[in-house]
Amino acid sequence: MKAMILAAGLGTRLRPLTDTRPKALVEIGGRTLLEIALTRLRAFGITEVIANVHHFADMVIEYLKANNNFGMRIEISREDVLLDTGGGLKKAAWFFLEDSNPPDEPFLLHNVDVISTIDFQRMLHFHKENHALATLAMQTRETSRYLLFNDQLQLCGRRVGPGSTDVNAQEPEIVRPSPHLQPLAFCGIHVISPSLLPMLTEEGVFSIIPCYLRLAAQGEKILAFRADQYYWRDLGRPADLAQAVFLLTE
Repeated sequence: MKAMILAAGLGTRLRPLTDTRPKALVEIGGRTLLEIALTRLRAFGITEVIANVHHFADMVIEYLKANNNFGMRIEISREDVLLDTGGGLKKAAWFFLEDSNPPDEPFLLHNVDVISTIDFQRMLHFHKENHALATLAMQTRETSRYLLFNDQLQLCGRRVGPGSTDVNAQEPEIVRPSPHLQPLAFCGIHVISPSLLPMLTEEGVFSIIPCYLRLAAQGEKILAFRADQYYWRDLGRPADLAQAVFLLTE
């Protein structure tokens, strides 16, 4: 199994830490976010990774070189213009379509600025067992952007709003009607079948979430993997970094 780490973002919420370094090289307890993500992937047997870079790109490249790529094969996808999640994955698609790669082997897509104990093997098993095109790690928690799933855990739409019951929440965008929809929060971790890659017909800069919604509307299986039992934290703000330290010392 291969993986991609989304590490190209500007890290604006982490300023001033990201004024002099990329988000991927911000540290928790003396370890960079990139090292933490790579260590997690390697613990699940993943040794081939591609990472996209943009902000202070050369610093990331030199960091990996200085650390001998942490004993892994790591390719770099340099983005002169930030391509967002969908555009970034599309640019790096060649890595998952190599002749040496099994044509039907799913891969993992992981944000560099999240930390969790989510079991990637269980998530992969769920993905394969259900013959999904993409499987998204989801939790029940407050967020400003919800994805909506039916009782079969199929993606049906999204809603933007401060809270699940907030009166100011926008009307949901429904792409697959269902009598009962549950709003869930995305964890920034995906398992994706390579057959999705040719379906990314958008060009340039684009998010992968609208792609998922478009494909769900066409009847494709975009599923939720319920990750409520696992620890998860977004590391987008300096305060989040301090609160995540304890997990790394277990």
